[in-house]
Amino acid sequence: MFFNFILLISCSNKSTSKNLDENIDVNTIKIIDFKVDKKELRLDQNKGVWFYQNVPFNGFAISYFDNNQLKEKTGFYNGKRQGIVKKWFSSGNIKLEYFYNQNRIEGLYKSWWDNGQKSSELIYTNGVQNGIEKKWYPSGKIAKIRNVLNGKENGLQKAWLENGKLYVNYEAKNGRVYGLRRANKCYQLKNEKLVEYVKK
Repeated sequence: MFFNFILLISCSNKSTSKNLDENIDVNTIKIIDFKVDKKELRLDQNKGVWFYQNVPFNGFAISYFDNNQLKEKTGFYNGKRQGIVKKWFSSGNIKLEYFYNQNRIEGLYKSWWDNGQKSSELIYTNGVQNGIEKKWYPSGKIAKIRNVLNGKENGLQKAWLENGKLYVNYEAKNGRVYGLRRANKCYQLKNEKLVEYVKK
């Protein structure tokens, strides 16, 4: 599949949209500056709520690498993930940045390579991917551009090898594909280098 032709790690800025179920304006929610180790939270999977000492958690859940470098910071409001989420590499460089609104990813989702180059950029609406998705190689060269509607490919889809050669170029419409789609070959990233192999 095209969307699997390269393994890239995929983060979001604050959104001004509202949660329709609870009519909460995300800009009015302030996460209290109370931090706990992520391991101390307990998830009630039936309710989708995280608890700290048997109470729905309010504050930030954090975790660290073995070198004491901050690894992850996630906000919670009344036991649900809320606000900006940030994740880092062990080097201290930013890895992911995205936004939650009542447990649903909302707005711009961005990721970076450890060398500081942007890895991906996509958009979510109420937890579902929508809009243009872009991915880059560690060199900064464009790798892929997808158009997505309600979580599915819709419209023009393109992908390039790192040398700039167009690898995929097709249009997805009503579940059908029109154009160049290389299904007989796969590409993946190994040690930050693109390698090719034939699918069996």
